Amino acid sequence: MNQPRLKEFYQKNVSKDLMSKFKFKNVHQIPKLEKIVINIGLTEAKENIKVLDTAVAELAAITGQKPLVTRAKKSISNFKLREGMPIGAKVTLRNFIMFEFLDRLINVAIPRIRDFRGIEPRGFDGQGNFNLGLTEQYIFPEINVEKSDKPRGMNITIVTNAKKDEHAKALLEALGVPFRKRETK
Repeated sequence: MNQPRLKEFYQKNVSKDLMSKFKFKNVHQIPKLEKIVINIGLTEAKENIKVLDTAVAELAAITGQKPLVTRAKKSISNFKLREGMPIGAKVTLRNFIMFEFLDRLINVAIPRIRDFRGIEPRGFDGQGNFNLGLTEQYIFPEINVEKSDKPRGMNITIVTNAKKDEHAKALLEALGVPFRKRETK
């Protein structure tokens, strides 16, 4: 099995650039991707269970991996929610599948976003992880718009082993994530 081209690019170019840019003394200090978690919240699944099947099938098509159906941990009467009801789906990607997904996200899906001006860099959490919210799943070419019932948003969390947000941002920029540039007035 061939290595994903983004992983090859990371090993040949990005790791050396980050090592010299931040003056790391050890190769283990270089930030790297650990996993990517994709979540879809399905509040309407408590009334219509077919929504869950559609969302799980779409998420499986996007990621190439079977999603885990998440269930409510406790009952909340104000939301008409019972313990154990399905309320979402999530997928955790690692290794080859993670690099393939990130490559498709950066080079195929993100350019298909309407009126795209760059990803907002405020999605970092202070520990080197980046959260990206998408408003619809139609930006992925694997989704057939005619078979899908409605647009669904998703949260994509890119987990790195970087200790600082600036190291994680440099890693993602080097991999090709198009962050929004600050406008100077």
